[in-house]
Amino acid sequence: MGREAHANTGGQTRHVPVMLRRCLDLLAPALERPGAVVVDCTLGLGGHSEALLTRFPEARLIALDRDREALRLSGERLAPFGERATLVHAVYDELPDVLDRLGVPRVQGVLFDLGVSSMQLDEADRGFAYAQDAPLDMRMDQSAGISAAEVLNTYPPGDLVRILRAYGEEKQAKRIVAAVVREREKEPFTTSARLVELIRDALPQAAKRTGGNPAKRTFQALRIEVNGELSVLERAIPAAVRALDVGGRIAVLSYHSLEDRLVKQVLAAGAAITAPPGLPVVPERYQPRLKLLTRGAELPTEEEIAENRRAAPARLRGAQRVREHLE
Repeated sequence: MGREAHANTGGQTRHVPVMLRRCLDLLAPALERPGAVVVDCTLGLGGHSEALLTRFPEARLIALDRDREALRLSGERLAPFGERATLVHAVYDELPDVLDRLGVPRVQGVLFDLGVSSMQLDEADRGFAYAQDAPLDMRMDQSAGISAAEVLNTYPPGDLVRILRAYGEEKQAKRIVAAVVREREKEPFTTSARLVELIRDALPQAAKRTGGNPAKRTFQALRIEVNGELSVLERAIPAAVRALDVGGRIAVLSYHSLEDRLVKQVLAAGAAITAPPGLPVVPERYQPRLKLLTRGAELPTEEEIAENRRAAPARLRGAQRVREHLE
């Protein structure tokens, strides 16, 4: 999981946005014209945004993030670009409202880089990472919503099983939830280490031998639930497609199969002919609104994964708006 990695080079930490060059290349034909507006829906530490502003000197950027600390840090990073960058505290499904407030009817480019930003993973007290003990929070916007601890301590067992299966693809969900329910009655969960230990104890030996840290899937599931990530994404991708000008382009980086499936469905639906079968000529209103720019999902190169391990699960899909949607 995660967007920008912290790569150490010669003692210095630099931020390495995932699949950066490929994202820029996908968006380039739409952003090279003067006055183009590009939206970075997941600003994070600002690596993709900085690269967009640098590569497309005529473009204007609108960047969204729900995490105030990310906005503060990336605001410093993007300060040299002055008024070309507009940073907004918002969740990405709020894109239509943001564009409306800014008086921007259509945009030429949209970038989504989903998943947890490195800053959130690397700040111990946010509770995203299972490798270190921290309060079980996991909220991307710490001023709103319920924490992961509240989910664990208050959700009915059936709901917890559903979340772990649907969002974590965890085969041992029932076993883990039974242990959680037993333990939370003794004492509510507050920190990640206790949950990691419980998961290790609850899983059969065979399940511990595959797929990295056995807590990974549970933490992913809790994070998606806490931040409403899939329901937000379900609204956000169609909204972003609608915001695109004809000729505009969208690029989406996903980090797990649930996100990627959702993105694929929306883009494939936009690229499909919607006419009833058997028409001799397909009327304009049934013609595809999108043209897919990637064959399936593109993967990071082996070199990139070697340099930035957080790129490993990334899947990139892109599309271009080719006509108006006529209702």
